[in-house]
Amino acid sequence: MAQTTSSTSSGSARVGVQKFGRFLSGMVMPNIGAFIAWGLITALFIPTGWIPNEYLAKLVDPMIKFLLPLLIGYTGGTMVHKQRGGVIGALVTMGVIVGTDIPMFLGAMAVGPGAAWVLKKFDKAVEGKIKSGFEMLVNNFSLGIIGGGLVLISYSIVGRIIEAVTSALSAGVDFLVSNHLIPLVNILIEPAKVLFLNNAINHGVLSPIAAEQALSAGKSLLYMLESNPGPGIGILLAYMFFGRGSARQSASGAAIIHFFGGIHEIYFPYILMKPRLILAAIAGGITGTLTFSLLNAGLVGPPSPGSIIAYLAMAPRGEIIPALSGVITAAIVSFGVSALLLKTEKKQEEDRDELEEATKRVKDMKAAGSLAASGVAAREASASIAMEASGGLKSKEEVRKIIFACDAGMGSSAMGASILRKKMKAVGSAIEVSNTAIGDIPSDADIVVTHKTLTDRARGIAPQAEHISIDNFLKSPEYDVLVERLK
Repeated sequence: MAQTTSSTSSGSARVGVQKFGRFLSGMVMPNIGAFIAWGLITALFIPTGWIPNEYLAKLVDPMIKFLLPLLIGYTGGTMVHKQRGGVIGALVTMGVIVGTDIPMFLGAMAVGPGAAWVLKKFDKAVEGKIKSGFEMLVNNFSLGIIGGGLVLISYSIVGRIIEAVTSALSAGVDFLVSNHLIPLVNILIEPAKVLFLNNAINHGVLSPIAAEQALSAGKSLLYMLESNPGPGIGILLAYMFFGRGSARQSASGAAIIHFFGGIHEIYFPYILMKPRLILAAIAGGITGTLTFSLLNAGLVGPPSPGSIIAYLAMAPRGEIIPALSGVITAAIVSFGVSALLLKTEKKQEEDRDELEEATKRVKDMKAAGSLAASGVAAREASASIAMEASGGLKSKEEVRKIIFACDAGMGSSAMGASILRKKMKAVGSAIEVSNTAIGDIPSDADIVVTHKTLTDRARGIAPQAEHISIDNFLKSPEYDVLVERLK
């Protein structure tokens, strides 16, 4: 009982952390295109850029100080209270922007949803109490009055607090970088990534600090800590050469999608299948970051998605080699550690298989009758389990919409939805198959497909749906089983 309680609390804690991380990254992910546009303009037109242009470089400072924080504040507000929340979120974000001299990404992530929450509470308190015909008047003036008051608070108080916090974080990062200790951060980053907190770490924590560094120094190493594709490609290459079964067969396709497509979630299941491979990811991450640090590498903007193409696009002029060096060294070390772990495990499994086969032959010879009886019992138990499980399955007539969900809704879920959509189309099925972020699963979803580490969250969001847990979005036997059931 104690073990069950501990396991449940551990699962709840993981789900809670994932929800919070999803909320943080949810404010940044929809605006990544704007960040990339700013990064490209910076890389091209600043004095040290690829095509220096003083006139066009004037866009850099206003975009990072005003446009990007306002987008984050608006997005955070809409997540809490839809459009009204977005308006007040952007309004109050303006207070922290004007009240400080640094890019207010952290400030926007704090006051945007916070202001929307205050307005949401007010709207709920007056709901049904406004006289007919006065709704628009109350709505507009309530937003204006509450928003105006919160702007003053954010301008005079919150902005200064966030500025102090940002300065402390930046000082800590500078200390780690100057003392070549920054690689140790990968000891925390790599395991957290595998728990699908990659977007939260990159866009919710690292990018805001990196943006400030890039504004003053023209580049930042922090953009490279989580997004380095080297550790992932090393693990996938090791699976290609030393893996077994379907994991080995699917690793080559996953490697292409990860390295060139930038979808890091594709390699997380390969680690979850053999958890000790996290040591390879950590070793590769530390090696890559150490290489970046020694070569003074950095990027001008976030490489999102984290593909090698994005790395080259965001590298400052003349610094492509330092950026590539960290990716290559990370891949080499990750591959070496993974290969050693996979080969060792493969030998252990072969020895265990031989022992089990010998044991089975002895049992076959000495207890054939007993085994036959137990076999019947096993089949009956299996049939009972199958019937129990099928109680939660939806029939073909009940299924109209299948949703693939992942943390951000743009990486592994998009890939899985595309694969299943093609399979459903091949058998003539008209069932809708789409992908979304796990926090945005629609209420009319009939079947929800998620990675097994995210299924608990998905059940809480869409309890009415049938939930399917998979290990590998790229190649999962559940796809064919589902198609056969619904065709």
